[in-house]
Amino acid sequence: MWKPIIEISILWFVVYHILVFFEGTRAIQVLRGIIIILAGFLLSQILGLEVLNWLLTKLFTISIIALLIIFHPEIRQGLARLGQRRLFSSKLNNEEVDYILKQVLSAADKLSEERIGALIAIEKNDPLASYIESGLLLDAKISADLLQSIFIPNNNNPLHDGGVIIRGNHIVAAACLFPLTGNTELSRIFGMRHRAALGLSEETDALIIVVSEERRAISLVYRGKLYRDLSREEVISKIKEIIRVEEKNV
Repeated sequence: MWKPIIEISILWFVVYHILVFFEGTRAIQVLRGIIIILAGFLLSQILGLEVLNWLLTKLFTISIIALLIIFHPEIRQGLARLGQRRLFSSKLNNEEVDYILKQVLSAADKLSEERIGALIAIEKNDPLASYIESGLLLDAKISADLLQSIFIPNNNNPLHDGGVIIRGNHIVAAACLFPLTGNTELSRIFGMRHRAALGLSEETDALIIVVSEERRAISLVYRGKLYRDLSREEVISKIKEIIRVEEKNV
């Protein structure tokens, strides 16, 4: 009586955590297909469909090998995220979050008006230490004026190239190098900043704000998804929505 219930519970637990493991990567779509094949395989065994069972067994084996070979980078990214948990919301109260977003979006608004590009990553659960090391350390309390000055392009400012990383209520580093996305479907209207933002979001759970100097548009990037051309209020609303969802899942 209890044996089937225990088996189903274990299987559900394993499948759920595998999906979480690959969340935000291209491999998630293929993985869902493999789960469907596995479900068909189990059903064919229960119903005694021998030919279909043999076919699905071969197809399942080939799919696993293809997943390991083709999506090796995504698997590596998932392993890098595994066990790295530090809650954005546990370190900052609502007032501090509001202050941080106000400063970041105030700077983003003014930079977009002046056609100055920007790339700002807010650290959440996954540590960004390796990316911080690629830039110049600042460890300064966050402010809109400081963020603006960082991205002003001139020969005497070595900070404007690359991204800024925010941890808590501090600007930890500037001129940081982020990995570029391998997404070939991304429109050509998006430049290196957007590709770097997507690349970082595919490897971490950082909240990344991008200001386009050409289109004067502000976008939010999170978990491999690009929310483009948002107003200041829409960015704040989306970020708070992300935080609320994660708090419920803790």
